[in-house]
Amino acid sequence: MTTTLPILYNFRRCPYAIRARLAIAYAGIPVEIREVQLKQKPEYMLSISPKGTVPVLQLPDGTVIDESLDIMRWALAQNDPDHWLDSSEDSERLIQWNDRDFKYHLDRYKYADRYPEFPASYYRSQAEKFLAELESKLSQTPFLGSSHFAITDAAIFPFIRQFAAVDNQWFAASDYRDLKLWLNDLFESDLFASVMVKQPVYNPTDYQTG
Repeated sequence: MTTTLPILYNFRRCPYAIRARLAIAYAGIPVEIREVQLKQKPEYMLSISPKGTVPVLQLPDGTVIDESLDIMRWALAQNDPDHWLDSSEDSERLIQWNDRDFKYHLDRYKYADRYPEFPASYYRSQAEKFLAELESKLSQTPFLGSSHFAITDAAIFPFIRQFAAVDNQWFAASDYRDLKLWLNDLFESDLFASVMVKQPVYNPTDYQTG
């Protein structure tokens, strides 16, 4: 398939897709966004990325990138004026903690009725170990281990936003003062607003081959 723009298969609220869009928008790279329904994924997307998760980025030369962190790094390799890649040495550890243990407990906290082995409060307490680590970091620097917004912040922010939304009242009353300030600043940023604009759902029947 020949296109003039990279194609991003996307689901607006997915935290993995959000962080990919943040990096793409920051880098100023124009892309064609194809918003998908998770219950009706386009066959073409599945043909280029059988794992069936978003985001999926297809470049004009046919190259497919279907991991959100790889999409972020690809975008930053094209343009990184504010040095997002110059993050702390601890960046990889924090992102991996976010993507593995924290995400595991976040999913169970958010959908506790699907995981009745423990109450929601248990899953929240397990996730809080990561929140405490971030709070400690942010008590020392304005951002996660850096004096400026960088890839670590962009990669983790969508997941903390999702966590906070599970029980807004509990989170607002929590003691994570610096984390809440960090989250609010990013939530109200122009960059975040720009990547959360609603897109029409891509209709698979509109895709033509040949």
